[in-house]
Amino acid sequence: MNTFRKFYTENKERLFGYLLRKTGNYHLAADIMQESFTRYLERYKDRDQSPALLFTISRNLLYDHARKNRYDASYEEEQHGSELDQENAYSIKEEYKRVLRAIQQLDDEAQDILALAVSSGLSYREIADMTGNSEANIKVKIHRSRVKLKKILQQDQL
Repeated sequence: MNTFRKFYTENKERLFGYLLRKTGNYHLAADIMQESFTRYLERYKDRDQSPALLFTISRNLLYDHARKNRYDASYEEEQHGSELDQENAYSIKEEYKRVLRAIQQLDDEAQDILALAVSSGLSYREIADMTGNSEANIKVKIHRSRVKLKKILQQDQL
């Protein structure tokens, strides 16, 4: 159990960041993260610890939730006593929504791979193992996704 605690500590922030970016909802991301670790522990406690497997479980849970609920990944702002004035807070929120809309214009695979690369801290090799692609293919897909995202954001600026 001590090794699982270490595994949890090493991966919880990366997994939560990935799920938060995918859902846009703090509480939903926390729920899916908890379920991911629970399933991982129940089913794979005797195997070597694998962050890629954990992220695969969480991605599948996310897909299951989306199928069941057809959620709208809208931004849910958490108020934590920010010192930003209302105008800056509004600007940040609007920019976040703009970027989220642009990301949602990418195909599902591009969204997943980009989210894994940006928020999970997984290596290209781990993402490749998780998605069944080669490492070189992952690098190309991430690059193309970033280029497409940049074009979408530039067009949105006009």
